[in-house]
Amino acid sequence: MYNLEEQLLNPAIRTSPIELNKLLADDFFEFGSSGNIWTKVDCLNDGGLTVRDMELYDFTLHPLSTDVVLTTYKINDATRKQKTLRSSIWKYKKGHWQMYFHQGTPTDSN
Repeated sequence: MYNLEEQLLNPAIRTSPIELNKLLADDFFEFGSSGNIWTKVDCLNDGGLTVRDMELYDFTLHPLSTDVVLTTYKINDATRKQKTLRSSIWKYKKGHWQMYFHQGTPTDSN
């Protein structure tokens, strides 16, 4: 799961609607650190997601069932000079993992 979360920080993945389509479930939605709500369609339009210099740390995996996991971690976004707490729900379906939900919350903590 760590590798999947890291992939979503990779500029080559973030700007590829084809790759994002593989990683995000059709009914994906996000409560962004900006306060906006995003859907899969929003993420695929206009060349994908914004590219930023982000570092993932303090990753933890929380199994919710045999085919659903919650990931929690922190992001240091050097581009925006912001730290965020992150959580994602991933489901294993049809032979691969897809993200169904994501939330980013700004924080001042390390």
